Amino acid sequence: MELRQIDAFRWEIPRHGKMRVPGRIFASERMMADIRRDKSLEQVANVAWLPGIVGYSMAMPDMHWGYGFPIGGVAAFDPDEGVLSPGGVGYDINCGVRLLRSDLRRDQVVPHLDELSIALHQAIPSGVGSESRRKLGDRELDDVLRRGAAWVVAQGMGRRADLDVIEEGGTMAGADPALVSARARERGRPQLGSLGSGNHFCELAYVAEIFDERAAEAFGLFADGVTVMIHSGSRGFGYQVCDDSLRTMLQASQKYAIELPDRQLCAAPLGSPEARAYFGAMACAINFAFANRQVMTHHVREALTSFFGEGPQGLGLDLVYDVCHNIAKWENHTVDGRERKLCVHRKGATRAFGPGHPAVPARYRAVGQPVMIPGDMGRYSFVLAGTEGSMRETFGSSCHGAGRTMSRHEAKKRAKGRPIWRELQDRGIWVRTDSLGTLAEEMSEAYKDVADVVEVVHGAGIARKVARLVPMAVVKG
Repeated sequence: MELRQIDAFRWEIPRHGKMRVPGRIFASERMMADIRRDKSLEQVANVAWLPGIVGYSMAMPDMHWGYGFPIGGVAAFDPDEGVLSPGGVGYDINCGVRLLRSDLRRDQVVPHLDELSIALHQAIPSGVGSESRRKLGDRELDDVLRRGAAWVVAQGMGRRADLDVIEEGGTMAGADPALVSARARERGRPQLGSLGSGNHFCELAYVAEIFDERAAEAFGLFADGVTVMIHSGSRGFGYQVCDDSLRTMLQASQKYAIELPDRQLCAAPLGSPEARAYFGAMACAINFAFANRQVMTHHVREALTSFFGEGPQGLGLDLVYDVCHNIAKWENHTVDGRERKLCVHRKGATRAFGPGHPAVPARYRAVGQPVMIPGDMGRYSFVLAGTEGSMRETFGSSCHGAGRTMSRHEAKKRAKGRPIWRELQDRGIWVRTDSLGTLAEEMSEAYKDVADVVEVVHGAGIARKVARLVPMAVVKG
């Protein structure tokens, strides 16, 4: 496959074969060696086959092989000719990240990391098959699927102000619980407010470095200030919604004569009954994930305020922002000087709207939308801000994390015999998990250095560095 380097941060796959648009890769030259090791570049080209795709088939610097679309993939589709593809959303629908800031300082927390890590681990159910403290009834589940985080706040688990700083206000429109299978409902009913497994986490960190004082002040971040980051999604509910859709979408691809280079890209025209049904079920999973992170936020606030003996207002613990990673939704974007309504797929990519955009909360509109980029549990994460460049070039999108460099199997093989938890503790990071296997799979060496990933999006101008966060205590799924 021909790959042309445009500049230090951009590469292009020229149109060839049945590609409708070129591919656009954001990466440094050094990172391309890792990217070439799997088939993710081929997947970028495959996505460009899909009808109605606009601009480019794109991939962010944390890209790696995924189901259908590469993880890190972004693609936008015209409403008249375009398609909706579950492979462009992923199995963990609305996997995302939220960040809380606090008035606590690092020196207040470091002496208590052992006890705090235990308190957080006890507060948030985690691990494979983890379940919440409360099993939802049918009517409650329907309310969650329709209202998302708003339902949780109405139950007294959160603040009204939280909803102002969640993508989509914490409620995705168009959700229809009638379109969700009995199996998805069964899997979701006991899981609201649980972390799950794999790369999901709850992390207590401190602000180690500030790059943009103005944006940091707007976000409520200050040097040595303590933060909490929660990374989780729609659990088994979202997985089942995706799984349920694939057979229908494959049949739809055949029905509407959509030629696919890979059956994992199965799709349906955006105006079709099949696409509308998937969108209605997907929106339910998006709302489940918003509600899931909101419940965990409530439990984190309870745990920390109980530990420090103060009310939540006394500690701050304000929600900075909550962003989605795996989602498809309607947005307005300017293309060739004309505003167009497009269906934007982000799979392992983060919305990064720039300054002045009406969808950015008023308190952040002057500096751009907060963008949280988690790294690995042994190094650091970053807070960025959306830019005008992302609006011009990537449909308001940025990277979503570090990106794996080795499979989970390979990571476990390389970590065999190593006390990963002890290595982290020796570096001042207390980790709690129900599975030592997860620690092996999630060791730092299994991921790209997120600083390299962030440097690419910062250098390309599609997001701007605001702050670097260093972990102190981590609960792993």
